[in-house]
Amino acid sequence: MSYDLLVFSQEAAPKTKPEFMVWYESQTEWAEDHGYNDPAITTPELRAWLLDMEQVFPDLNGMHATDDHTNAYETDYSIGRVVIYAAFSWSLTGEANEMAHRLALKHQVGFYDPSFEGPVLLPVNGELKPMEEVYQQKSDRKRPWWKL
Repeated sequence: MSYDLLVFSQEAAPKTKPEFMVWYESQTEWAEDHGYNDPAITTPELRAWLLDMEQVFPDLNGMHATDDHTNAYETDYSIGRVVIYAAFSWSLTGEANEMAHRLALKHQVGFYDPSFEGPVLLPVNGELKPMEEVYQQKSDRKRPWWKL
């Protein structure tokens, strides 16, 4: 069993949780017309997140993988145009989550934890905030003054 995380381009993702979940399912069908081991096909922000993650959680199958698969930290990354899905060893759940979360904020990418069905988190003002909070704040600003 693996512990799975998804980081994604905020600009590419839908703005509501139900729409996001449909989009997430379509992204993880791996139907894009390329291999899923090449960091060159993703966004610069996601590529930077991946390069930082690989410092602790080396790639199991991708371009930077080695033939020596004895490292418990090896991680299976699937790289799409606007997402990276990472499958970690279950025993590394806490460490993987903390580092992936911190780096998502650093590189300004969205974060979703499908293993625990966590909230969809988006980078805003130096924090990762739940999608509902982010877009509720934005939509409040667009209300006419008499509806506040």
